[in-house]
Amino acid sequence: MDIDQEKEFNEENNQIIEEDINQIQNEVQDIQFQQANDNQENNKKGEIRRVPVPPHRVTPLKNNWDKILTTIVENMKLQIRMNTKKKCVEIKTSQFTEDKTSLQRGVDFLKAFMMGFDIDDSVALLRLDDLYVESFEVKDVKTLHGDHLSRCIGRISGEKGKTKFAIENATRTRIVLADQRIHILGSYSNIKAARDAICALILGSPPGKVYSQLKSLCRKYVEKS
Repeated sequence: MDIDQEKEFNEENNQIIEEDINQIQNEVQDIQFQQANDNQENNKKGEIRRVPVPPHRVTPLKNNWDKILTTIVENMKLQIRMNTKKKCVEIKTSQFTEDKTSLQRGVDFLKAFMMGFDIDDSVALLRLDDLYVESFEVKDVKTLHGDHLSRCIGRISGEKGKTKFAIENATRTRIVLADQRIHILGSYSNIKAARDAICALILGSPPGKVYSQLKSLCRKYVEKS
């Protein structure tokens, strides 16, 4: 092969390589464009989450609907509606949703309300990052049946709810007694303190002993503050 032929051969190779590169770049741009379109389409459709509404929370939901609407729509920038056929509340993202975690936080807020927490206590889940909800059943601590179970729940609640309020105030938590199920809202350490007090009552500790432990806990909180 002489010099002219070699030069012509190299030029043809370079041209082929350039065409391949251009083709690859065009394919990459097409893929990126398609992904962008898919993302835009997903944003338009919005991600939907559903929270079931228990029968005993239908009336509180109606009474607090305005507050829930304000919290979800104005503060969280989400869309919300009540699905009467499926008996659930549906929330979804929209083009105005700024925070990606808003949907999950909105679900946590609604779940807390459906568990039985007050609307203001449920809203606190959105405002404070260190708040959680922990749930457990009486049988997880001790197996009880019949009157023994009823008396156990009565010990946790106390006369006119005094014992439950005492635990809430001492541990800075909120507690919901839903039959055999117990829900606690608070920070991790405060939930542990409330759970320990409730477990002590379930296991048969006298309320007076639990009260004294709560008083010492209150003193510790005062000393820290």
